[in-house]
Amino acid sequence: MGSRISIPFRIPPGAASASLSGLLLFLSFPKFGSGLLAWVSLVPLFVSLRDRTEKEAFRLGWLGGLVGHLGIMYWIATVVVTYGYLPPAVGVGAVFLLSLYLSLYTAFFAWGCAWSTRRGVPLAAAAPPLWVLGEFVKSKVLTGFPWENLGCSQYLYPPLIQIVEYTGVYGLSFIVVLVNALLFAALVSGATRVGRALAYLGAVSFLLASLTVFGLWRMETVQEAVRKAPEREMSLIQGNVDQSVKWDPRYQQATMATYTGLTRAHAPRPGGVIVWPETAVPSFFQDVDDIHRAMIALARETGAWLLFGSPSYKEEENRRTLYNSAYLLRPDGSLAARYDKVHLVPFGEYVPLRRLFPFMGKMVPGVGDFGTGPDYRPLDMDGVAVGVLICYEGIFPEAARRYRQNGAEILVNITNDAWFGETSAPYQHLSMTVFRAVENRLFLARGANTGITAIIDPLGRITARTGLFRTEALKGRVKLMKSETFYVKHGDVFAFVCIALSVIGAIYAWKRSRGHD
Repeated sequence: MGSRISIPFRIPPGAASASLSGLLLFLSFPKFGSGLLAWVSLVPLFVSLRDRTEKEAFRLGWLGGLVGHLGIMYWIATVVVTYGYLPPAVGVGAVFLLSLYLSLYTAFFAWGCAWSTRRGVPLAAAAPPLWVLGEFVKSKVLTGFPWENLGCSQYLYPPLIQIVEYTGVYGLSFIVVLVNALLFAALVSGATRVGRALAYLGAVSFLLASLTVFGLWRMETVQEAVRKAPEREMSLIQGNVDQSVKWDPRYQQATMATYTGLTRAHAPRPGGVIVWPETAVPSFFQDVDDIHRAMIALARETGAWLLFGSPSYKEEENRRTLYNSAYLLRPDGSLAARYDKVHLVPFGEYVPLRRLFPFMGKMVPGVGDFGTGPDYRPLDMDGVAVGVLICYEGIFPEAARRYRQNGAEILVNITNDAWFGETSAPYQHLSMTVFRAVENRLFLARGANTGITAIIDPLGRITARTGLFRTEALKGRVKLMKSETFYVKHGDVFAFVCIALSVIGAIYAWKRSRGHD
């Protein structure tokens, strides 16, 4: 007779459904999935939470979040291993630890849903503000990490994203979660309550139709303003320089030859703008050397404004502080302005909490911590205010909003996504910058070293883009906008409303439970 096989652990009830939600969340984002999946991604998680205790809900939420974030953030391993030259085990560990942390927000969301519904609060009332609360905290804690908040999954559907000029991405996340909750309610209504199920489905249809109609109306209104705005010709240069040789002195001249050759071949008309990506100049431009003189000569030759990334430094008391900077040269070759990056990449450009955790180092070894610039001050281009977002800054709504408050008429995002390789990260990075254009109703020109270089209009439409890991230039026209949106004026007021709703809901549920004691 065969021996009985014993399983050393018990799979918790609902684990399969929670994991399915994680998989659907992962597939809601580029490059492997579709944003349409986001509208049903949380339904399996809600199914798994049915009749569960708060402790069980927390575990299921953590499991679902872990599956989703492992899929979304897997590219961290590429950065750590391929370009940080660390062992594969460290890369896998970094992905796992980050995913464990990010999954805490899903876990607390699930706990909150279970706690509220067990005390009589409808899921459709509890879940949306709770989700926004979690996204808001995640976007602020430890300098914030708003990477692919749920609403960002809709970046390819312009009619659906116009609401963010009022609510920010949080408003879109709210609606996605609300639709999921209503679909769950319709699902569990069962055959005996067909009328109630149809009512929930009707609410979903009305919500999506209203969002679409509103979006189409706003698109037409904004498009009229775009047609009347003055324009500039712009050339975005994508040099496609391999990260492994980027800072090798032996390749400096080849790098410059690539960028200058593309620039001459695709230069805009005099008075236009040429954009090179983050740290495209492989030296300190502030040092007057051959590369410095070549950049000045190029601006004079083309008769265009030249915006480019280059590291810079400041020396004080025998101590050198490095900065990730953007320079703007006038058509006559003189320096118009410089911007030093404000929001640095944790564990890439600096190590957070170094005093508390002295053993922690940067995932990508190299130079020490970078310094931060003073503020998001636009660069003055002969009376035109240009807001420059360097790399990671493009995912932060407050950075672009601050630029618009300071008078920016166009946003330029320069980045070097070569660190990400052929992973999902370059596509994810692009998807988030779309919302900076809609929130502020500004054109956003994105210049990337290896791609994806793009031009995004104030309606969030990607009007032109390059491929990934291609040596090419993107030439187009951008409009200079002066509109000021509700979001620019009031910021994340919608998120604060959701926080208030969560608190009110918790008080209501607590009083209701006390009344039943």
